[in-house]
Amino acid sequence: MLSSLLKAKEITPPPNEEGAKELAAALGAASGREVYPRSIVAAGGVLFFLGRRGLEKRVCLAWPAGETPAAPADFRGERGEVEVDGLRLVLQAGYLDHTNALGLRKHLPFTAPRLMGVRRCVGCGDRLGLATPAHVRAVRGTGLSPFFAQQSIREMTRTGRTPDQVMDTATFGVFEEGYREGFGSDADHLKTTEDVDATVAAGFTMFTIDPGDHVDNEAHTADAAALREKFAALPWEALETTAEDMSGRYLAESFRLPDESEVAFDEVSLHRAAAKYGRALAHTAMMYRHLKAKMGDAPFELEVSVDETATPTSVAEHVFVASELRRLGVEWVGLAPRFVGEFEKGVDYIGDLDEFARAFAGHVAVARHFGPYKISIHSGSDKFSIYPIAAREAGELVHLKTAGTSYLEALRAIARVDADLFREIMAFAVERYPTDRASYHVSAEVGKVPPPESVSDDDLPAALDQFDTREVMHVTFGSVLTAEREGRPRFKDRLLRALREHEEEHYQTVAAHIGRHLAPFAGRG
Repeated sequence: MLSSLLKAKEITPPPNEEGAKELAAALGAASGREVYPRSIVAAGGVLFFLGRRGLEKRVCLAWPAGETPAAPADFRGERGEVEVDGLRLVLQAGYLDHTNALGLRKHLPFTAPRLMGVRRCVGCGDRLGLATPAHVRAVRGTGLSPFFAQQSIREMTRTGRTPDQVMDTATFGVFEEGYREGFGSDADHLKTTEDVDATVAAGFTMFTIDPGDHVDNEAHTADAAALREKFAALPWEALETTAEDMSGRYLAESFRLPDESEVAFDEVSLHRAAAKYGRALAHTAMMYRHLKAKMGDAPFELEVSVDETATPTSVAEHVFVASELRRLGVEWVGLAPRFVGEFEKGVDYIGDLDEFARAFAGHVAVARHFGPYKISIHSGSDKFSIYPIAAREAGELVHLKTAGTSYLEALRAIARVDADLFREIMAFAVERYPTDRASYHVSAEVGKVPPPESVSDDDLPAALDQFDTREVMHVTFGSVLTAEREGRPRFKDRLLRALREHEEEHYQTVAAHIGRHLAPFAGRG
């Protein structure tokens, strides 16, 4: 098998499971590393695989001794010679660093993100940089298109990560699992042109614009007189229209949607929609044009998100937003409204499911009329009660985003393998919650979190199923990961080490939990 792989000029198909394990064993014996069988692939006369020695992983390349193929020039690492199956090979082992991630993305394009288009998608945020293999296991075979590199600038800041690191860990995770079906990368909740520039430079493929700071939530309940004033004061030059023209467009016609419903505006409803979202639309158009100029001829995808606002987006307001985006020349593949009910972090939906179903169906009808484009569900982690509704109503037009839940499930794995560390993190989270909750809409009460010392080792993993404990530990992730004691990380190094030592426990825990999210969407069209 090895000889034939090394003769291949194009990327070789995945070897069968038995053959991959046999070759992994042979490569492992020669290299002194545990080799991940799914990672084995050859291209251009070079064999690629991921190897692990102790807790350290390396990108390994091998090629016949005496030959100098082009591929190794794009990688760096230590070289030596080994013999495998009677073949003398040069073996190069390099760190999981940015240079080697770029090399993988160049020579093994399946490790690079691509456009996902308008299809069922799931975003799998990875705050620790270790979860992508687990996400691959959860997604494989479901029919959903994944975004394995997904993180907001806010999360990057709180975890001390960079856009390059988010991209690179996704690349290495895809390589480890040999995932060939393609994945996207989502630069989430971008608020400034500086955010755009940083994520463009890192090679992201989808950009989620968050104009929430420019939404006027007071317009939701303002009276007619206040709305007239707000409407008149909109930035009409940036919106490239006038108050008279906008009134003429919306008051003179109605919108017939694919579900046979009709949306019509009167003066008050138009003024409310425009006052609430007008400045956000101007900001979105500016960000989109900046992004388009920055990308040049490179293809990209855009999502618009107004989910992190105080008041729900009505179906009529969605019609207004989509109609205005189209008029302004913005092209997008997804839109995240602010849904009715509460989408608190890491817990199930709070609200009337029948009301949610009616509103969600209306949003999908708008997306079909003006697109089609996807309805994006942000803060989508653990919203198990709404998944069947979303899957039924949206079909392909849905993008579920998860992030913090993978961090919580990593902590569940820690609870199983290092109870003392989990209790320390739990106690620290309780201390930090009153401060850290400020930027989140959550309702957990620290008084309802059981004292860590009162929970037995056997019951610690299940503590994360309790509402208040789960939210408290969710929103304090940034403090946990950046906390220091005497100039050294207080938790992060121990946390990452424990997860690496118990890698399979970590992967299985996260994959099983993400799998529960995906089951209602799997196979639906």
